[in-house]
Amino acid sequence: MSTSYVHGYNQREAQRLTDQANTLVELLHHDTHYPPGTLVLEAGCGVGAQTVTLAAQSPDAIITSIDISSESVTQAQQTCEAAGLTNVSVEQGDIFTLRFADETFDHVFLCFVLEHLPNPTFALEHLMRVVKPGGTVTIIEGDHGSTFFHPASAAAQDAINCQVELQHRAGGNANIGRELFPVMTAAGLSDVRVSPRFVYVDGSKPELVEGFTRNTFTAMIEAVRAQSIDQQLITEARFDEGIRDLYRTAEHDGTFCYTFFKAVATRQPDRLNPAEL
Repeated sequence: MSTSYVHGYNQREAQRLTDQANTLVELLHHDTHYPPGTLVLEAGCGVGAQTVTLAAQSPDAIITSIDISSESVTQAQQTCEAAGLTNVSVEQGDIFTLRFADETFDHVFLCFVLEHLPNPTFALEHLMRVVKPGGTVTIIEGDHGSTFFHPASAAAQDAINCQVELQHRAGGNANIGRELFPVMTAAGLSDVRVSPRFVYVDGSKPELVEGFTRNTFTAMIEAVRAQSIDQQLITEARFDEGIRDLYRTAEHDGTFCYTFFKAVATRQPDRLNPAEL
């Protein structure tokens, strides 16, 4: 992959990804199931935060999880071992140079991957090479432009926009959720079905206040403070004000809203190998 991971590969980010995955299991994965014996490729598994759920939801499927980062692969292997998973193998690999033969997998799964790539359609075309005709692709992405909250705060929006801009400068798109349908159809996928997954948090949902508003979203924005200031996207005072206001939405009278998008599509039987395009 030719872009950098804007969130970084430190332990704090690994914990944030785990918190996010654990908090959103029901919302994102209640309908993720693969039949026994089917071969599934998880492309861009990161530290294995989503892998654990993927494997638990389909314990009789055979899952291969890859990531370009050797550090993430090591953590993912440790995560899977700690969870006692026996249906997952984790290895280092690049979406654009997959070692697998044509039409190897029945299904491909990607979660929070395309948002970091400069050409997500091109990435999907490469992945389609290893999917069997009639096989499926499942993609989950967020959309930072869908964020709104109470109390409203222009400073908080400015801090969020810093993360969006940094991801753009790194070659990604933090607002890709809304674009999944055109991205997937441009890659030649058929029967594309996109469903929004809306997160609404208020004081009556303490598990989401802690797991999502504080530990997932606000922690993600807070982590780009140094980059945002170094690249002169915002002043220190304005960024810190924005973070305070994001944490303010997690208090008893605050609310927070965000939308994820989940898409499932089918590989057309006559799809060409990317090398032939």
